[in-house]
Amino acid sequence: MSLSFILHTDGSVFINGQRLDPKSWHTAPAAQGAKAGGRDVSAQEALAALSRTVPLRHLVVGVIGPREASVAESSAAEAVGAALGALGLTVICGGRSGVMEAVSKGVSAAGGLAIGILPGSTPDEANRFVGIALPTGLGEARNMIIAKSARVLIAVGGSYGTLTEVAYGLHFGKAVIGLEGAPDVEGVQRANSVDAAIALALAALAAVAVAAGRTDPCESSAT
Repeated sequence: MSLSFILHTDGSVFINGQRLDPKSWHTAPAAQGAKAGGRDVSAQEALAALSRTVPLRHLVVGVIGPREASVAESSAAEAVGAALGALGLTVICGGRSGVMEAVSKGVSAAGGLAIGILPGSTPDEANRFVGIALPTGLGEARNMIIAKSARVLIAVGGSYGTLTEVAYGLHFGKAVIGLEGAPDVEGVQRANSVDAAIALALAALAAVAVAAGRTDPCESSAT
């Protein structure tokens, strides 16, 4: 889906000509002339502008990856977390070591919120950068919770556990972005850099809003 973004002088954002409601995260037809005075921006510029006026914590991005991560995977995960945290988005992850710790560190440093969905029954197993630790007692089955809770998933590196999260995400119809050797599965959008991964993730979030606008019963009944 090709998406265009316009940032209005009053701080409102339009996606493909429709006004974005940042609280309910759906688009709706704009009043005639409402886009006057706007300028074309990227998805990241649009969300950055929104984050300065509206809390975006309800937009949850899942970051998944191995608990034994390489230096490159950890570095990429931390940068991903910093970028998402700076936009005020919530990051959900497995809450433990490796990629999970690195992304939590990046989010925390940027002032964002990282939620850790833990496999065990105690919050003590969470890494120190997790803002909210949620013990499930479900073991690796907690991977499904991460995939279901996130609007978009970014996979950094790969492992069998990461593969299950990728599969769950695709099964649930979520956009999955792959970075730094993430599982090569049909449907995963490949990114060759952190910036590219963030751009794909934000475009996927915008696509969620557009899709929600098409199916909003209030909008349908009003036309």
